[in-house]
Amino acid sequence: MSTVVVLDNGGGLIKAGNGGERDPAAVMPNCLYRPLSSKKFIHPSPTADLDLTSAAVRRPMDRGYLINPDVEREIWSHLFSSILHVNPASSSLLLTEGPLALPSIQRSTDELVFEDFGFSALYVAQSSSLVHLYEASRRPDELLAKTQCSLVVDSGFSFTHASPVFDNFTLNYAVKRIDLGGKALTNYLKELVSFRSINVMDETFIIDDVKEKLCFVSLDVARDLQIGRKLGRDNLFRCTYVLPDGVTHTKGYVKDPDAAKRYLNPIEAKDTLQPDTMGKLEDRKRIDLSKNEFDLTNERFLVPEMIFQPADLGINQAGLAECIVRAINSCHPYLHPVLYQSIILTGGSTLFPHFAERLEMELRPLVPDDYKVKIITQEDSISGVWRGGSLLASSPDFKSMCVTKAEYEELGSARCRRRFCY
Repeated sequence: MSTVVVLDNGGGLIKAGNGGERDPAAVMPNCLYRPLSSKKFIHPSPTADLDLTSAAVRRPMDRGYLINPDVEREIWSHLFSSILHVNPASSSLLLTEGPLALPSIQRSTDELVFEDFGFSALYVAQSSSLVHLYEASRRPDELLAKTQCSLVVDSGFSFTHASPVFDNFTLNYAVKRIDLGGKALTNYLKELVSFRSINVMDETFIIDDVKEKLCFVSLDVARDLQIGRKLGRDNLFRCTYVLPDGVTHTKGYVKDPDAAKRYLNPIEAKDTLQPDTMGKLEDRKRIDLSKNEFDLTNERFLVPEMIFQPADLGINQAGLAECIVRAINSCHPYLHPVLYQSIILTGGSTLFPHFAERLEMELRPLVPDDYKVKIITQEDSISGVWRGGSLLASSPDFKSMCVTKAEYEELGSARCRRRFCY
């Protein structure tokens, strides 16, 4: 019996494993990198413990689409042979693809799957459909399962999409996109830190870690900025991040993780801040000259703010709430109340604390008063798409949905793609 390899090929992370499993066997960066200690680019590994300070990066994906098949071929080859230990000739592949991919990109993908690796069959799915499938299976008694209708907000590495799904198919004509994701947020944080503290423009992996550990979504930006200004140096959001030194530690770390979490509620923290606590705050703010470290203050919430208010940074695009409203308004009016009650968040950029609460606050004034708004947060936003693919791969109808290698060789990429019912 042939195995089904489920591959969620994201711009930032690859999630891969066998169909029918609950969790992917491998989650690793979708890139090649060259640390300063290496003379050549090396493969990513889920268990690698390397010093990635100033590491050079080569990515096969750009803005969510495959643009460099040669790099992707090298990454997949390492993944299939050394990590998953699968034989493509006796395996089927379920692969995710970004919405509205160009035919030339689809042809490159098909050539990679069938000609370079020789998989026996292929099914290409859109992430939003897989997220809906998985969440509907987990919530059989809720509205999204009964109506088979939801709006999937996928905010990942390269982009943010609002995709209506009906009867397990993505309504492509209604998909709306913001060209902002984790990569743009990391680049913005690099600029802020480099301008105010220390040059980190080459530290992609380190600043990714800083963003994931310290950034959060503000529920009241004006209030939080006022708190920061009023307290001056005693900014309640101040946290120190220590850079790796390559000797005692190869990973960066937050100097006071408890403080980073406590100040997510700035009003409570301000009210409970006693004089002795202020003294400890002063001690923590003293920079240790024996270590390379820098402080973050208002950057912690100003960086994720890009997704909600891109116009504030001169980006001529709608914010996330307006993007969702536009996507829903592109659908039939009968679907509107159901879609607003079945908004599913997925993707790594939705993991910032307070993301769902802020989105609901932004959405409520834009939605008719007689409509309810319900936002569903996945239990694992990183693996949510993969789990939907694993569920689909284990269904009895999956084999008949695939395109076989023989069909591809006989009919070509374009005709085979019609099977996937975009």
